[in-house]
Amino acid sequence: MGDFALWPVLAGTAAFFTVGAIWYGVLFGEAWQRAAGMSDEDVQGGNMALIFGLTFAFEMLIAMVLWHLIARTSPEPHVVMMMAVGFAVGVMIPAVGINYLYQRKSGMLFAIDAGHFIAGMAAMGGVFLLFL
Repeated sequence: MGDFALWPVLAGTAAFFTVGAIWYGVLFGEAWQRAAGMSDEDVQGGNMALIFGLTFAFEMLIAMVLWHLIARTSPEPHVVMMMAVGFAVGVMIPAVGINYLYQRKSGMLFAIDAGHFIAGMAAMGGVFLLFL
């Protein structure tokens, strides 16, 4: 991938990760926990280093793909934001929605997670604009 650039990808990933920390922390942490059917013990019992590390890695993969598309097409700033939010609305949210349907997850959990994808991808797109 000749259009890979480390700094925008890391910055975009950090923006998405930071949105997630705020989203699932102070904004919707308790609501998400209830909707996911997780107790405090469930949340605290996970290997958080592994969970956070893999979350960052997956978000970095998303950032790499989006940055590659931006670098290859040199879009206008508003198109960068359309691409970033479009990833969330057109790919990520429907994929999670399909998964949640078969897992019988609640609409509230879906709404919380979908909102995170929109806000996180908008933050990533905004950070990418700083590198153009």
